[in-house]
Parts: sequence; structure tokens; C-alpha cells
Amino acid sequence: MTACVTEEAAKPDTRPHPTALTIAADGSYAARLAWHESSGNWFPERWTLAGPEPYAVPLPGHRPEEADTRLLPLADGRVLIRRRAADRHALGLLYPTGPGTGELPLGTVEAAELTLLPAAPCGSRAYALAPGEHSTVLWLVHDGRHSPVPGQARTVPTCVAEIQGHCTGGVWLDRTGRLLALDQELDGRTKTVAVDLERGGEVSPLLQITEESNDRLLLADPDSGLLVLRSDAAGHDRLGWGVLGSALPVRFPECLRLPDAALQPFAVQPGQALAPESSAVAFRIDAVNGTWLGVWRPVERRLRQLPAPRGWLAGTGLWSADGELRLPCVTPAVPCELARLPAATTGARPQGEAPDDPPTEASTGTDAPAPAGDLVPAGIPGRPARWVRVPSTPPTPPFTAPHTQPPPPPPVAASTTPTQAEPVTQEPYGVPAHPSPYRPVPLQQAPLQRTPLQQAPPTVREAR
Repeated sequence: MTACVTEEAAKPDTRPHPTALTIAADGSYAARLAWHESSGNWFPERWTLAGPEPYAVPLPGHRPEEADTRLLPLADGRVLIRRRAADRHALGLLYPTGPGTGELPLGTVEAAELTLLPAAPCGSRAYALAPGEHSTVLWLVHDGRHSPVPGQARTVPTCVAEIQGHCTGGVWLDRTGRLLALDQELDGRTKTVAVDLERGGEVSPLLQITEESNDRLLLADPDSGLLVLRSDAAGHDRLGWGVLGSALPVRFPECLRLPDAALQPFAVQPGQALAPESSAVAFRIDAVNGTWLGVWRPVERRLRQLPAPRGWLAGTGLWSADGELRLPCVTPAVPCELARLPAATTGARPQGEAPDDPPTEASTGTDAPAPAGDLVPAGIPGRPARWVRVPSTPPTPPFTAPHTQPPPPPPVAASTTPTQAEPVTQEPYGVPAHPSPYRPVPLQQAPLQRTPLQQAPPTVREAR
């Protein structure tokens, strides 16, 4: 039997992963690389999520973007872009200017690799990691301040700290953007450490379950203190959870182990102050037979498995404080929409309700394992989810958007256009960010804030 490979099929796929959509810290904007079908090029696209309905605005530059270009939306509507240029990385801010795109250069960073971290909780500052042979440099690539001189950046990228070892990840532990958790690899072992940006990049341990284990932090919620992590302390990788600042050990729920499927958390419900067990976490579930959605709360001790909406940019989404899960979707017919899953379906506890009582032994059978009904033998749940789609409205003149499609481009063409003309005609100086609730975070103070006696912060330990 002879297999013939066409020239088109033999070409390497240089397109970014379809999940390459990044959401701003306050959930007001998102950004991704969109595919221009007619020209065969990539261009930045900004989504506006704060409003009655989402819409997308293309931000094409003077030249096509490369597949490895990365974007980071800020809370003021601008989009930070990182482009590779030989042995350095060029940084800039993109913003719409009516029918065109404005760009404010921020400078360059000389490094083999430069990874943009999630935007700081304030929504305006941006950091990046540049790993080296023996250490990793943390860069402040944008400080959030507007320049009084149009077309000129107020500051250039600044080295904040140099951290020993190879660092990856990047999870914010508080609402002020002071405490940053990184996964530090030293001597073949990976542990999560916390970096205090107000103390010159002081590093302190955060996760150290055993001496020989690899412990990585995946998600953290500053409101409740909930931590979601991955560790091989049991001899193989397991998903676990703990509470920031608590002396209680890490727990590894049996319900987060699915046969022949991989789970990746991507969003945690905010607003559950002092109630980490009630916070809902959304998971992307990947298996041979497809990709679907999982929702888990520690107090329930079970994983709800739900079918993903059509066109979901898998691995991206955000929660509202009231427990509504919103997932960005792209289809040939509607290239910008949000699928909404209400709290009644996800089981999330709306903000302000009394915390749930933990399940009794009679209802769960045991303290650690999940109920037998948690896993679906076929892999895909049969119970339909009540999705409510919020599409973008048809294009309105005078703005004309380029012809776009989600990656990889489907055979049917579609266009991405805003529902209304952008009022911004120049760089938006002084435009305030969308309001974001700032709540007390009592649980985040204990691990890293130094006491008068300069005691070392407690670490998260393994359950015995």
C-alpha cells in the first residue's frame, strides 16, 4: 500500500494554536491572532467583552504578523504586542484609530525567549520572563502610565529581578500586583516560589510538598485564597488544591483523575471571600474522542462534565462573581460571541450566598474519593448544558473589517466587525480602566508578607 502526501499536506503548520486568546485582568477585553483568509496572513484582533454583547475590532499593522507573535490585552483597551526580531523582541501598544491602527513602540528586549505573563491585577502593568542558561530575568515591559508626549513611550522595558534557575508559569497571588508566583526549576526539580515585586524581587518558597516532588501552581484566586496545583508527589502527576496562607495540607481529589483524559484548569470564580471550598473552577478536558468542559468545586467533591459550545476557543473563558461561566466562541457564521452557562448548570455559588455545607460521609462514601457517578464512561457527558449564546451584531457602516476566520481557517468565510464605530481616534490618554471590584484578601497576607520578626512564610504541605 502506497501513501501519497500532497505538497500542501507536507508543509509545516505554522499557525498558532486555536486557543491563543488572552483575556484582560478585569475581563473587559481579549485579544488573539486572527486569520485573514483572502491574504493568507495573521493580524491582531481585539474583543470587547464588557457590554451587553461582545464585538471584535481588527488591528492590522503595516505588515502581516508572524505566527509566534503574542498579544496581551490591557484594561484600558490597548493591546500589548510582542514580535520577534532576530535576536531580540520588539514590544508595542496597539489601539484602534478609526479605520486604522495606531502603535506606540515600547522598546526591545535582547533575549533568546521572552514570554508575556498574564497582565497584573491592576490591568495596566505588563511583565515578561526571559529565561537564560542559569537564571531568569523578570522584565517590566509596560508600567501602565501614559506618556505626555503623543507617540512616545513614557518608559522602556526595565529589569525587575533576576531569579536563579529556569522559571516558567506566572500566577498573581494578590489584587495589587505585588506577589507573583513562578515555577522555578533548580537541579532538576521544579517548585513554585513567590516573588515580592515591592521588595526588589525577593523570592520565598510557596509550594514544596516533598523534597523530591515537582510542584507547580496552575491557578490562584486572591479573593478566596484557593490554589489549584499539579504535583507528582504521589509518584505521578496529580491535580490538587490548597488554601493560600492556611496550615492545612494539600488535597488531591480522586474526581480530578479521569481515565485517558487530560485536565487543564483555566478559570476560577472570583468573589468567594473566605470561602475557597465554594469557588468554582473551570477545566478544559482533552481526550482522544474530543474536548469538553469540566466544572469542579472543592465542597462538592465531584467533577461536572459538560459539552463544550460549538466554536469554543478551548481553554479560555471567565467567571462572573455570580457564578456565570462565559466562554468565547468563533464560528464561520458568527466570528465573535460569548456562550454563557448560568450558575444553575455549573453549580457555582453566586456571590453573597451563604457558604455550602460540606458533603457528609453518607453522601460521598469517603472523605477523599469522588462519588461513583462523577465519571462518564463514554468520556462525553450526555446531559445537555443550557448554553445561552450572545453573538455580535451585524456590521454597521462606515467601518469595514477585514475578512477573518478562527484558526485553523474553515472553508466558509466570515467577517469580524464591531457593532459600533470605535470612538477612539488617537492613543486613549487618561481613559480609565473598566471598574473592577477590589475586595479584602485576608488569606493572601500570611504566606509572603513579612512580620516584624521577619518570619519565613509557611509553605503548602502534603496530606499525610
